[in-house]
Amino acid sequence: MAKFRLLAEHLERLDLLRPSQLHQPLPVPRRWLELVHGRRYHQAFARGELTTAEERRIGLPATTPLVRRSWLAVGGTVLTARLALDHGLACHLAGGTHHAFPDYGSGFCIFNDVAIAARVLLAEGRVRRLLVVDLDVHQGDGTAAIFADDGRVFTFSAHAASNFPLRKQSSDLDLPLADGLEDEAYLQAIGAVLPDLIEQVNPDLVLYNAGVDPHRGDRLGRLCLSDIGLLQRDRLVLEACLRRRIPVATVIGGGYDALPSLVERHGLIFRAASEMALLHGL
Repeated sequence: MAKFRLLAEHLERLDLLRPSQLHQPLPVPRRWLELVHGRRYHQAFARGELTTAEERRIGLPATTPLVRRSWLAVGGTVLTARLALDHGLACHLAGGTHHAFPDYGSGFCIFNDVAIAARVLLAEGRVRRLLVVDLDVHQGDGTAAIFADDGRVFTFSAHAASNFPLRKQSSDLDLPLADGLEDEAYLQAIGAVLPDLIEQVNPDLVLYNAGVDPHRGDRLGRLCLSDIGLLQRDRLVLEACLRRRIPVATVIGGGYDALPSLVERHGLIFRAASEMALLHGL
């Protein structure tokens, strides 16, 4: 969990995070959480009452700090989405826990923060149509399952075809990618799909999972992007949205490496966002 503090410090050193730009979220209220997750599940997690099998499926022990972080991170994604609607672009220093299903967690994910944020904004009438762009190296299986029968949220996942989860769900659009794909081929694959998809869906908001585990140095990824490739990917996504005046909220998603390298990679979406905000006058 030190990653989140180190990321904020890294962005401050790069002058990409100033006090006036920092917004402090509150933990997610239970009524918002229950727009996606069952009460039995979230109460069992908060009280340390998950079964051994449930905890093993998540891959993390349900410690008090993790419980606090999980509730706060979801609140942060909702706040990020609200700020994006107000300002055109906002970035969360956490979030992207896309393997969480309504009644269980999986793959280091406890609550599905992007799904909750989408449901909150829909319930409040702030949006009518959303697009989830998930470029984490692992398929956003929980998000796909949650919105399988909800036409208001279009889910797009581009991921390593052979990677976790073994049993994939059906997103509205899946783009499975071959192991070892490098920058140029990856960017061509995303660029061939995303602009037309945004035109087709015409969402009120894009929720973008900018996972950095497609990086060639990632322990759990099977793609071969460089730092520049990740940065160009983030620029591509943000430009495709902002040139169409569609607000974007970003979450950092997955990444598995030594902390210094990992923090630098997570910082790339904030660099891209700063560039695009300046370019588009946000």
